[in-house]
Amino acid sequence: MKGKSKYLFLHGLLIVYSFCGVFSKLAAGNDFLSVPFIIFYGLSLLLLGIYAVFWQQILKHFALTEAFFNKAVIVIWGMVWGALFFGEQITVNMVIGAVIIIIGIRVLARDYE
Repeated sequence: MKGKSKYLFLHGLLIVYSFCGVFSKLAAGNDFLSVPFIIFYGLSLLLLGIYAVFWQQILKHFALTEAFFNKAVIVIWGMVWGALFFGEQITVNMVIGAVIIIIGIRVLARDYE
């Protein structure tokens, strides 16, 4: 992988990882060991497995520190999924925090370009 495609792959994988939180929260809204609980919890585990396999592939193309500081975008995706799927409010403080995360990632990523 070269250039921007490796970043697209990394961030696509991080979006997949962020959905683990969505499925976990959906599982938590159901009775323990009910059919919906098992389905949502199973989907969360499936996504974690997919993420784990592809994370190892990502690490072949990135420095470990670079890959890990990009994981901070999961906070932003969690905020987006919370608003879209659970009706949670996005506050000004949350947006400010997201902007700080994006700026931080960009500043750190500049050292690796």
